[in-house]
Amino acid sequence: MKIVRSLDAVEPQHRGAVAAIGNFDGVHLGHRAVIGEAARIAGDLHAPLAVLTFEPHPRRFFQPDAAAFRLTTSQGRASRLEELGVDVLFELPFDDAFAHVAAESFVDDILYDTLGLRHVVVGYDFNFGHRRRGTPDMLIERAGHLGFGATRVSAVHESDGAVYSSSRIRQCLAEGDPRGAASLLGSPWEIDGIVEEGDRRGRTIGFPTANLRLGSLICPKLGVYAVRAVLADGEGAGTWMTGVANLGVRPTVNDRGVLLETHLFDRSIELYGRRLRVRLVDFIRPERKFGGLDELKAQIAADAARAREMLGV
Repeated sequence: MKIVRSLDAVEPQHRGAVAAIGNFDGVHLGHRAVIGEAARIAGDLHAPLAVLTFEPHPRRFFQPDAAAFRLTTSQGRASRLEELGVDVLFELPFDDAFAHVAAESFVDDILYDTLGLRHVVVGYDFNFGHRRRGTPDMLIERAGHLGFGATRVSAVHESDGAVYSSSRIRQCLAEGDPRGAASLLGSPWEIDGIVEEGDRRGRTIGFPTANLRLGSLICPKLGVYAVRAVLADGEGAGTWMTGVANLGVRPTVNDRGVLLETHLFDRSIELYGRRLRVRLVDFIRPERKFGGLDELKAQIAADAARAREMLGV
């Protein structure tokens, strides 16, 4: 998948695509319906499939001091889009200048003139342009005048009638329900980042860990999870591994800051400095403080056994 991160970087071979447009944070099943419709149209037109999105998330731009809320990092979103067969990702910078682009200019100058899109697909609630004046109806009408196609996809509902939404996924994660989040996402929620070097305390008790910071991602319920993980490149890349992970502040050893510490089962791979994707599969227990390292070690062993049972390994 080709990633284009500015309008100045658009080349002739990137034009003529069918593009799904949106933030696509989490790439949940509602988002996938929009991308799936774009894929169908791209197939009919024998055109490349593209996604047009923005970085940072507009909510972060307008509310820079708000608590972390994202379901995917930029890299994590790109990985999921590539898995869906997207050929080109237009990840445009959302800055002050972009925030002031009029809705009409977004359609005329960006979608039509610069990107040369043949067809665009948006969700039922897509708004765009300065002060969010642009609506799906406006987009469809203006695209028709310019000579390219536009489609609005209706809301996708869960079995209980609720619309698939990022807010419901965030609620599941906050409640320690990764399976519920996965049912809305279409795959388990994951933390994606570069493994950082820690104090190596896990090695001393027989459970070495790969440590990741959440960064801009939402913080799920703190506790211990059964997980699956995959490396992005190098030795072992592309092979999903199983493990157990603690998400928390490590009260027993008095550390600061939320950290995901993942112990991979039956693996001995150098992980420091490598990009790791860790998917939360099931919740085992809340985080708690122990009387010492011996008690902690015994609990980790019990957690690992429970995780193996949950993962079927």
